[in-house]
Amino acid sequence: MGLLDSLKKAFAGNPRVDLSTRFERLKEAVAGTMSKFYKSRDLKDGSVVGLKLLDSKKLDPIEARYKGLNKPTEGEIGSQIHGEHIVKTLEWGVARDGTKFVVQEYIEGSGLHSILGRRAEMDPATRIDLVRQAAKALAAVHAAGYVHRDICPRNFLLEPGGRLVLIDFGLTVPDKPAFMQPGNRVGTPSYMAPEVVRRRQADHRLDIFSFGVTAYEILTCELPWPRGGSGHAAMRSTEPTDIRDYWPEIPESLAKLVMACVESDPDKRPATMEDILTRLERVEVAVG
Repeated sequence: MGLLDSLKKAFAGNPRVDLSTRFERLKEAVAGTMSKFYKSRDLKDGSVVGLKLLDSKKLDPIEARYKGLNKPTEGEIGSQIHGEHIVKTLEWGVARDGTKFVVQEYIEGSGLHSILGRRAEMDPATRIDLVRQAAKALAAVHAAGYVHRDICPRNFLLEPGGRLVLIDFGLTVPDKPAFMQPGNRVGTPSYMAPEVVRRRQADHRLDIFSFGVTAYEILTCELPWPRGGSGHAAMRSTEPTDIRDYWPEIPESLAKLVMACVESDPDKRPATMEDILTRLERVEVAVG
């Protein structure tokens, strides 16, 4: 069999999807920086799903940084990460018109960033539980062998029943040094670790810093540094504001954990998400 026949056979077994006839778009749910997301009906089986259409003009320059490394696609990565607080990736590929897409379970809920932005009333136990759920989500990412690179409230949805779900893996990469080279500055500025901002070698602990900023915000509706400016909080010359300044009654062990996560020196942060989860479980017992 010649090369042309082999290619024909490969494409025959994996035909490109016609998105216009396969999915009925019910509403545009989220407009991301590198994608558009629609609540859709899969006309193949009638199920309601999330259809994410990737913007190649914005995505391709980022993907080009990993040329020659055989980086998995966002859909492939999402399909390998599993957990109670992880959105399910159902399908992915390239549509007939060339659009890259990912199909996910559709999550009915509100963006965590919106909830925190409007300073919604929540009791301390609820806030601590949200921190625990966010930690479980990131622990699942690391357990699957990946670094998320963009942990922040915007990438979590909170369902009406209280489940927090991590929904985006657009910047996620394998947890290997080749994917974490200096100079690859990606993420959401106010949540980026200093080593990323300063274009230095990084590892999975950049996620622990971003988790720490996110946890700080969940607990106080504030950031560890003043808002505004360049947005690169980790580059500010001032030390982070002690979380106890915003919540004087915070359990001491929780305060120490959050402040350790936002240490500028990665070696001073907790080493793993499993360590963080263990410490959070002790906090839950203390306040339960």
